[in-house]
Amino acid sequence: MTPAIELREVHKRYGTEAHVDALKQVSLTIETGELVSIVGPSGSGKTTLLHIMGALLRPTSGTLRIAGRPTSSLSDPELSALRAYELGFVFQNYVLTPGASALENVADGLLYCGVSRRERLRSAHEVLDRVGLVARTTHIPTQLSGGERQRVAIARALVGNPTLVLADEPTGNLDTQTGAAILALLTSLNADGVTMALITHDPDVAAAAPRTIEMRDGRVIADRGTDANTRRA
Repeated sequence: MTPAIELREVHKRYGTEAHVDALKQVSLTIETGELVSIVGPSGSGKTTLLHIMGALLRPTSGTLRIAGRPTSSLSDPELSALRAYELGFVFQNYVLTPGASALENVADGLLYCGVSRRERLRSAHEVLDRVGLVARTTHIPTQLSGGERQRVAIARALVGNPTLVLADEPTGNLDTQTGAAILALLTSLNADGVTMALITHDPDVAAAAPRTIEMRDGRVIADRGTDANTRRA
């Protein structure tokens, strides 16, 4: 089976003379169906790694493949299309459209996939049911709790059946009980076959993943979990 994502010797440098090397020769593979946590202190390169993996930034050198497809030669519109079809994003602060309903926010995840409005709404309704929010489809974000907003964000990430879901601190804005419920949802979705990479500072989130990648100073310093060594080979 084709891996969800592969990075080989990926380097990311910001600036020229007074440059900062945010990633240094990072190689890793995430297989389809995996649940991976990515941890490390502030400044370790986690966010840059997420942006590279999400095709939001281009690496300075090295190669990135998403669902087997090399990205180095793709134009910006082609990268946008790749993100739309292959990747789902979940952010700490939800990034929901304030005046739109939960249903509309989730349906927006299919805006760039050439899907009719009717089909977008149908798919959004199905995935909101999947995350336990079918009774909240007409509610706007201010009418939802923090946990419910994050469920909407997760539903939006899932609506296009992406190859990989990238979540940046998905429990970071939530209280302990709500965060635990979101973590349970994420692990349940992974058990159903959703491939996920979770950027986190939360030890409970990291511990829930069978595999943990630890970053420091722009490098992968540890890769622990199921067959991690063979995946990096």
